[in-house]
Amino acid sequence: MSRNSIIRYNPRLKKLARQLRLNSTRSEVILWKNIKNKVTGFQFHRQVPLDEFIVDFYCHELRLAVEIDGYTHNYNFENDVARQKKLEEFGIVFLRFSDEDVKKHLTDVLRILQRKIDEISS
Repeated sequence: MSRNSIIRYNPRLKKLARQLRLNSTRSEVILWKNIKNKVTGFQFHRQVPLDEFIVDFYCHELRLAVEIDGYTHNYNFENDVARQKKLEEFGIVFLRFSDEDVKKHLTDVLRILQRKIDEISS
């Protein structure tokens, strides 16, 4: 599968993804303001349906998913791991940050993200 090829998704997820974009968490808004408009050199999209799942941020060109784990993820750890493993089968690379890290350590989050982008794109 080529890097920029489209991963099919369940069409029913499109409406949910739109709702999630309209109801972003504070940390999602903070990160989005810092990665939109190709600030990183690559285009990211918010709340992207992939297969049977939706990821918080996704760069098609790099096959890089960025997830922000808030308090609800504390109760869904097994589901998150299974979901990530399934999407990694499509060649997707994941970066996970906590809600708290985005709010309190944004500079570090952006540095880690840029390092991963540089690693994948080189």
